[in-house]
Amino acid sequence: MKDKLRRRRPGSVLSAEPEYALVNIIKIPDAEVSPARAIGRRILFALVALFFCAFLVYVDRKGYHDAKGEGTLTFLDAVYYSAVTLSTTGYGDITPVSEFARLVNIIIITPLRVLFLIVLIGTTLEVLTERSRQALRIQRWRSTLRNHTVVVGYGTKGQTAVDAMLADGVKPAEIVVVDPSPAALEAAEAHGLVTVRGDATKSDILRLAGAAHAASIIIATSRDDTAVLTTLSAREMNQTATIVASIREAENTHVMKQSGANSVVVSSETAGRLLGIATQTPSVVEMFEDLLTPEEGYAIAERVVEPSEIGGSPAHSVDIVLGVVRDGHLYRVNEPEVDSIEPGDRLLYVRRTPEKER
Repeated sequence: MKDKLRRRRPGSVLSAEPEYALVNIIKIPDAEVSPARAIGRRILFALVALFFCAFLVYVDRKGYHDAKGEGTLTFLDAVYYSAVTLSTTGYGDITPVSEFARLVNIIIITPLRVLFLIVLIGTTLEVLTERSRQALRIQRWRSTLRNHTVVVGYGTKGQTAVDAMLADGVKPAEIVVVDPSPAALEAAEAHGLVTVRGDATKSDILRLAGAAHAASIIIATSRDDTAVLTTLSAREMNQTATIVASIREAENTHVMKQSGANSVVVSSETAGRLLGIATQTPSVVEMFEDLLTPEEGYAIAERVVEPSEIGGSPAHSVDIVLGVVRDGHLYRVNEPEVDSIEPGDRLLYVRRTPEKER
């Protein structure tokens, strides 16, 4: 019976897998380090190990024998001995003869020799240990992932949504992309985003992306049926997250709402309206583009009301107010329900970017 369940739900146990089994599914971008800095760091570690070893030998110099019979070792002799010992060359011209010197060699210098070799062949070992390192990073990432944004689908719509969030100041580490396409995930990784490879209609893939602890979930799939199934899984997993979905056909809007989406964007109709408007009044479309591009011109934003604005009309605000969000519901600025601003309201307004303000 268990084997049948596994065949029916092939991805249902991924979230219970150990981190090393998720290395090819979850990708966390590496911090960019220049080759010169990486090499310099290894050289520094090697020099520290070398001189630490030389210091230990010099302190116990009476416990070592010089094959030339020249008496007590100098510090240069100690550095020389440390270099040939740590590099495993071992000419044998200087050897530990006292029991204490040999004990130090066993307990301290031998581990230093291993560390020295690791530093010297670090590039090779880095490749060999990459899987373990990624597993540790995934474990740490999963334990701290909270209040982030999950983006399902990294096509044109998903990429544009991410670009808009980044322009609004959202950190790349706070965005997780879910997509089955390796090419799409590579593009997301190039922007410094954490990626999860898989089908988001399966709840276990969403669980790996931390959808249960996400503050918002953007569903930008290419098919409406996929968007509906993903929304159902996401809402079942997270009752409080803001779910925004894009669909192609307006007739599926009510299905998306019933599935748990807070906002639904009909991409084909929105583009069609803009195309129609552009034939008569292209400047209107230009203004829409301005409003939808947060890094320049004007932008539509939302903010809490100032204490001085309470009791006043939103139409008389210093900002261009488009609407008032009260108890989760949006009212247009000319609706009678929002004749006066109340405590706890949020204003939807046109924000001037620094470029326009100047």
